[in-house]
Amino acid sequence: MKAAVFEEFGGPLTVRNVADPDCPADGAIIDVKACGVCRSDWHAWKGSDARVNPPHVSGHEFAGVVLEVGPHCTRYRVGDRVTAPFILACGVCSDCVGGDPTVCADQDVIGFSLVGAFAERVAIPRADFNLVHLPNYLDYTDAAGMGCRVTTAFRAIIDRGALAPGEWLAVHGCGGVGLSAIKIASAIGAPVIAIDISEDALDLARQLGATKTLNARDVNDVGEAVREATGGGSHVSIDAIGTTDAFHNSLASLRPLGRHVQIGLPTGPHAEPTIPLKSLVYVRQLTIHGTRGLPASRFQSLFSMIESGRMSLDGLVTKTIPLAEAGHALAAMDSGQPAGVTVIDRF
Repeated sequence: MKAAVFEEFGGPLTVRNVADPDCPADGAIIDVKACGVCRSDWHAWKGSDARVNPPHVSGHEFAGVVLEVGPHCTRYRVGDRVTAPFILACGVCSDCVGGDPTVCADQDVIGFSLVGAFAERVAIPRADFNLVHLPNYLDYTDAAGMGCRVTTAFRAIIDRGALAPGEWLAVHGCGGVGLSAIKIASAIGAPVIAIDISEDALDLARQLGATKTLNARDVNDVGEAVREATGGGSHVSIDAIGTTDAFHNSLASLRPLGRHVQIGLPTGPHAEPTIPLKSLVYVRQLTIHGTRGLPASRFQSLFSMIESGRMSLDGLVTKTIPLAEAGHALAAMDSGQPAGVTVIDRF
């Protein structure tokens, strides 16, 4: 099969023939029809994840068709349209059985600990637990664009942040996951203030439902500006970038009893930021949540929101590319997060 492979961290991605994946006894082989290019892929390509060892194939936001199933896979058949969360859990531990497979201690991650979906085919272990049937109304490109960004945003603001209709959401960083959060919040009737340093990103945020926008370059104190714009501060705020500034700005933008949700992956010098424990967390009685991924069991709630018409994926995918351009899409993230979502749809 064809796959985009990098031989060294930060090196070029070359499309070449590699061995077809073996089908796990409890898993399935998927014919990849589309795969999103995510900032998490950029982190892997840059060497920020210890599970990644070149030569490597990235890609974790896939949608496709089942080509083969193992003898212990019973819920899926050849020809089924599917996707999957990027965290592939064991399905049998107490966390998985209790409904929290994203913290499974025996998890695999597509494109990180496993060969990814920047390829014509991908193997998914424990398919009965991890695969998700793709609704017929959702095409492969939108499903891949939804990928980890919409699903992660859904868990972040609905399951972790418990955002309610009428509550303000502050989105710090309007890349794919930030824009996804804007769409979800708008769908449930929550006003959104979007913060970024890119006017292109803020324009897209407005198009996708942001109530207000703020260019962080235009103010001296982002937290104060958000509190003023929202009449006291946001109820829920997300750092969708993973930088120290975004984290501090997110905390500072919250009103008393507000909830911060950390979506962006902090790496390097941003991995251990200082925390204003007394002045913010203690005095305002804030809550800090981490979040990562979405369980396969929660995809249906997200699909129902789309099917009902409460939320549309229109406008989220801003660019489609062939597999050969995957490396260019990653390199474009060196200077920041391009607005919108890029999806590989030609293999």
